[in-house]
Amino acid sequence: MSKRTHRRPQPEEQHVLDHLTVRPLQPKELERYRKLMCEHHYLHDDTLVGEQLRYVITHGGRWLALASWSACARFLKARDQWIGWTAEQCRRRRALIANNARFLILPDCHYPNLASRALKLMLGRLSQDWQQRHGHPLALVETFVDPHQFCGTIYKCSGWTELGLTQGWGRSAEDYYIKHERPKRLWIKPLVKKACQKLHAEKLLPAWAKVEARVAPRCRAKAEELKSLTDHLAAVPEFRSAHALGYPLAGLLALIAVAMFSGVARGKKDLAAFARTLSPAQRRALRFRIDPRTKEVRCPGVTTFFRVLKEVDEVALEKALLLWQEQVLGPVQDRLIAIDGKKLRHSQGGELVSAFGVESGRWLGTVRTPDKTNEILAARALLGRLDERINMAGKLVVLDALHTQDETARQLVQELGADYLLTLKDNQKTLNETACGLLKPHAFSPSAASAALGKEPGPG
Repeated sequence: MSKRTHRRPQPEEQHVLDHLTVRPLQPKELERYRKLMCEHHYLHDDTLVGEQLRYVITHGGRWLALASWSACARFLKARDQWIGWTAEQCRRRRALIANNARFLILPDCHYPNLASRALKLMLGRLSQDWQQRHGHPLALVETFVDPHQFCGTIYKCSGWTELGLTQGWGRSAEDYYIKHERPKRLWIKPLVKKACQKLHAEKLLPAWAKVEARVAPRCRAKAEELKSLTDHLAAVPEFRSAHALGYPLAGLLALIAVAMFSGVARGKKDLAAFARTLSPAQRRALRFRIDPRTKEVRCPGVTTFFRVLKEVDEVALEKALLLWQEQVLGPVQDRLIAIDGKKLRHSQGGELVSAFGVESGRWLGTVRTPDKTNEILAARALLGRLDERINMAGKLVVLDALHTQDETARQLVQELGADYLLTLKDNQKTLNETACGLLKPHAFSPSAASAALGKEPGPG
């Protein structure tokens, strides 16, 4: 690597620096851009990964430099320690970091200070451009400098922080890395104040939170935890034929339950995608069988989940889950119980009525609403099942206005020994008028003491 002589810009060069234009690449310019990058950049390649943005630095319409930004590295020990976030935070929030993947000064355009000036102009607009292109801003930028080729001077002059050398690994497939024995110097620069504190905070800024919302959930349960849940769900009767048992029912149900806990809520396709995040150890804990062709533990697909969800014994599944929950959390201690119905989104399964302990927030049971009816009958059935498990005597049950019915109130008080708090609305005219009349202010009734003394009762 030859040593370069530093000099100050000539007046005509300074004029170029003062009138640089930095703009995102237009789609019609992509072919020209790639040709120049492959021809003149030392890597001879313009392949980018993930979210990306390309810039052209011009003066008077003439192209002087090119730059490419892409998704950041998945894991960098030095960067992640510098930020201070956890591995899960990194997985869910790394889209807030962009990588300066390529930076090329075109031949015959190596003016003094051109690179640092162009980099400053790019960083001044990068987050806003990223917002327009990908729907979210950026918090940090990073880049790698090959010490065999460059010194990283422009990054140092632009206020970037060097975090040391990488470990010399490169990704050659989606989840496969190889040792290339050419560690790079890692540089990083925050785009906002206190970026690290904000990135490892418990909650992200509202403008950044949408990044986390886009990240698909993955299974974070340990193999021992999955095995415990699978053991409890083994009580649910198997309904499939023997040749279909590459995925035992207990393991599939445990996987579905954990997926729900993790936020999967859109149906069988998302369940299959969640299943693909399982490690071999997690799949073994769920008792999934080994594929004789690949010698790897099987991973269930969409059709497997479709059949299980359609035909599983709902009552037996609920009982097994509640017993497992009680073993983990202990007996139910809640006095206040809420019951509410919700229509299932992204499904033709109708409506479910569920009970929850208000103090603990724990699930206490669910009943499917019968066809061609509303949730009133389902709620009454659920109350009966609750009493079999937790003794409803002395509990206070909260329901919405739909359940303000004589029969529901009678069941709660006379059959279960519970109290109720029911909502009353104007559309229940007679009951509403009766309640309003009872709640109007009244004078106190005359007391026995006043009558004995022959005194008129006071106004109250």
